[in-house]
Amino acid sequence: MRHDEFISQLDSRRIERTIAEAEEKTSGEIRVYISHKERHDALTFAQKRFRELGMFRTKQRNAVLIYIVPRTRQFAVVGDVGIHQKCGDAFWKQIVREMSERMEKAEFTEGIICAIRDVGAFLREHFPPLPGDVNELPNKIAGD
Repeated sequence: MRHDEFISQLDSRRIERTIAEAEEKTSGEIRVYISHKERHDALTFAQKRFRELGMFRTKQRNAVLIYIVPRTRQFAVVGDVGIHQKCGDAFWKQIVREMSERMEKAEFTEGIICAIRDVGAFLREHFPPLPGDVNELPNKIAGD
């Protein structure tokens, strides 16, 4: 799928609003990144982009990146060490499985929103808002 086709099917405002809503109840951070490049190893590139975006700099190391590559129909979900220590691999596999089901049905916005809500619920449980908490990362969908 071409990048522009994928983007045209997304409800970006709804996704960004869902990120903001999820982050209101946690000190955690969630970002969505869409690559227009041809990537065949989404996880490797997601980890690289996570570092390049400075997502490891959150106070509690509790940021999550949802990385999507429409051209190769791949995506990855990457969390920083703080959240990974609390959730382990099973959590990420569940998020990916549920997102895959939506993506296969071309329910792109819903797939992303479900992942954001699930990640947000986990963050809310394990990383409640802190006094004076600020939004450390932008909620806007990023891309290359």
